Amino acid sequence: MTTAQKLPMQNLSLFPSAIAIASALLALAPMAQAQSLVELYDSARAFDATYQSAKLQYDANLARADQAKAGILPTAGLAAGVSRTGFQNTNPAIDRSFNSENATLTATQPLYRPANWASYEQSFKQVDLAKAQLDVAEQDLIVRTSQAYFDVLAAQDTLTFVQAQKAAVDEQLAFAKRNFEVGTSTITDTREAQARYDLVIAQEIAAENDLRVKKIALDQLVGKTESQPKGLVIPVNLPPVVPADVNAWVQQSEAVHPNIRQARSGLEIAELEVNKAEAGHKPTLDAVASYNVTRNPSGSATSLNTLSTRANTSNIGLLLNVPLFAGFATQNRVRETLSLKDKAQSDLEGARRAVALSTRTAYFGVQSGQGQVKALEAAELSSQSALDANKLGYQVGVRINIDVLNSQSQLFQTKRDLAQARYNVLLGDLRLRQANGTLTPDNLQQINALLVK
Repeated sequence: MTTAQKLPMQNLSLFPSAIAIASALLALAPMAQAQSLVELYDSARAFDATYQSAKLQYDANLARADQAKAGILPTAGLAAGVSRTGFQNTNPAIDRSFNSENATLTATQPLYRPANWASYEQSFKQVDLAKAQLDVAEQDLIVRTSQAYFDVLAAQDTLTFVQAQKAAVDEQLAFAKRNFEVGTSTITDTREAQARYDLVIAQEIAAENDLRVKKIALDQLVGKTESQPKGLVIPVNLPPVVPADVNAWVQQSEAVHPNIRQARSGLEIAELEVNKAEAGHKPTLDAVASYNVTRNPSGSATSLNTLSTRANTSNIGLLLNVPLFAGFATQNRVRETLSLKDKAQSDLEGARRAVALSTRTAYFGVQSGQGQVKALEAAELSSQSALDANKLGYQVGVRINIDVLNSQSQLFQTKRDLAQARYNVLLGDLRLRQANGTLTPDNLQQINALLVK
């Protein structure tokens, strides 16, 4: 082999280092303005319309729950009026008019109203229900933000690897052309390299568009333009699943999962609704008081003089109301609420089963993902060794150009799969915590510690 023939292979042997340096520079270039996952989540929390809608609904639910207090608190009212009356009489002859002014202050304090007290107790359960609904929205926002974050990182990795593969195929194409010119290879090597290069160009176009779309989705979620997420530190030590027992995760969900809490609050509200319906058979007792002032500035019809008169009247007492018959409405209302209570019990059991299933699925998904990461890390080393061996075999003539191209393609595909698998494990950990109801914004700090500073 001549010196001219050896030179391209020497350049090719230096290619992995050049690609590594170029990839590092590409990854570090935008880091000056890059944002962490926690930073972008905080932006999404303040901007995302879905979460803001849930937050406002929570505030409305709190106000609605407070309305139930009115049923056990006293009520007071003030009424006032002014009237003018004409009076005529023939014997003796009287023809005059007079004014009348009156004001009445009334107050009522419920003493025994079982239905009102049941509504008051329901208000506390409705607050718990509203809080659980807000927790669902918050956990959903955490997962949606993390998904969009990792989607951008994965799209960036794909584009970087495709561009690196394009450079490697381009180098291999140039090498095949030089070998064909000097007569050491056939035109087949050149055509195979050209076909692979054209394919990589198409992949690069698709990767660029995918990255553009993923960035738009992230920007829309967090309310920023040109948001740039920080990448993972490589090599990265993915956190293990703690506790390493799926049953512990399921048991934990029983007390804290928002869906179970919603269903449990729904059952308690339904039980109190039964009490309200049964209260339709019970009497009610209120304390009532009133104070009335009536003033006639120019006399009245019962008085022949025109002197001003004023009468003050006060009243205080108890008002008992005993229901006797309501056309069977109360009995049918009780039957309805009993059925709704049984339905709420079934909903609670269904929520428990659904949470247990999703928790187990998410747990084994994370475990499987961690195993895939380890396998792909080993495959990356093997693919790199295979590429080096094929390059060496191509130098000495025991391998052909397509072997090198296939090895390069396998290596970059493995790198893409490994990067995606790492993101899937981190996202899977968040989904596991969402599945058992323990996901909070603090869990993002653990991922933040794995990002480039």
